[in-house]
Amino acid sequence: MNKKIPVVKAVIGNWVYYTGVLSFEDISKYVSPINDELHKSKSLSDAIQRSITDNYIAIKEYILNQEERFFNAIVLAIYDGSPNWIEVELEIEGEEFCNMGFLSLSGEEKIFPVDGQHRVAGIKAALSENSEIKDEKVPVIFIGHKKTDEGMKKTRRLFSTLNRYAKPVSPKDIVALDEDDIVAITTRYIVENHPLFEKERVVFSLQKGINSSNKKAFTSLITLSDCVEELFKYYFLFYKKTDAFKDYLQKYFPEKKSIGVKAFKRFRPSENTINNFVYFVIEYWDAVSTLDDIKNYMNDESNEPALKYRTKDTGGNILFRPIGILPFVQATVSNAKLCQIDKIEDIDFNDIIDDFKNINFLLNQKPWLHIAWDPNTKTMKTTGNRKLIKLLFLYYANLDDLTAMNTNDIDYIRTHYASFIGFDEDLEQITLEKLLAK
Repeated sequence: MNKKIPVVKAVIGNWVYYTGVLSFEDISKYVSPINDELHKSKSLSDAIQRSITDNYIAIKEYILNQEERFFNAIVLAIYDGSPNWIEVELEIEGEEFCNMGFLSLSGEEKIFPVDGQHRVAGIKAALSENSEIKDEKVPVIFIGHKKTDEGMKKTRRLFSTLNRYAKPVSPKDIVALDEDDIVAITTRYIVENHPLFEKERVVFSLQKGINSSNKKAFTSLITLSDCVEELFKYYFLFYKKTDAFKDYLQKYFPEKKSIGVKAFKRFRPSENTINNFVYFVIEYWDAVSTLDDIKNYMNDESNEPALKYRTKDTGGNILFRPIGILPFVQATVSNAKLCQIDKIEDIDFNDIIDDFKNINFLLNQKPWLHIAWDPNTKTMKTTGNRKLIKLLFLYYANLDDLTAMNTNDIDYIRTHYASFIGFDEDLEQITLEKLLAK
């Protein structure tokens, strides 16, 4: 390499490090995967290499398709060769600076990533497909490494520290900040603009659950985002047939004939696509808002509008619980699919929600008693019942004509409902209708 890299020298703990930048081309040429730098054992070295997952592919696609791409600093360890710190003394307005200069590398050094293996792999993969990005630069932090027992131990500790304390972005932060994910973008809009969710009617927490002391909120941010995602999965079935989707594929995934929802959420679609989906979601929640308890909740101007819908004694309304509202959304979407609608403009959410209006949503009554609500402990039951809750919603929405429902789903309700209520008689000797009445 034989080059001089402008850097800032600093110390933290017992580490001396140098902060600078390297071009994508430099990363590709001179940064090698971890080999035997951290362990003498080949098996342990191979184990670290195997820890690089397909996540680097997502980073490659991010680099190739996101014009606003940016990375945090990659930590690179250097050993061997003749790395040399060349100090440049500066004096500005009487203040001296001795921490700026150049890191001179002879080209004989070996460089490997202590933190940022996936970013390095992603950069190399992206550069192999588009050489025009070779001069783009990424921030790097250089540290010294020695292949002695003590040196390996020190670098291993740094490696584990950087990876152990690196926290993924929380779901709450993704919803609040992501400008590419159509579900996050739409969820934010709904929170800020739909009357069911504005004015402290959504809890902004790291958990899906709602604290028992909260008497205002309808649901939590993460649960609402999950609901919007279910709606997007349905919307996506229609969207994939449009020219807009073809244009999106051509722009971001030209080598693919189709992609799924997860891949689609990586890159921001057109504003027209976003606006259409936002309108789709608004129509859905407008229809949900016609349910009696939801309507009454929205019209309640007291300081505790959710008090009687989420109570300690009876549980309240299942729709006011995250364990209930998400399966409800899933059930309404499933019911819409049973209608075999061909065009998105033919969807009428009011008609779909109407099928659910006669369901009993009270947790301390059938069918939710013992399924979602434990009357003995007066607490919610949140394990192993999500699919059953969804299918129960679907069952009661289609009670007048169950022929549209899948027989396997009917069997699932029978078996699992019996298990939850402790029914120990012969299931073959009782109809589902009578079982649900027990």
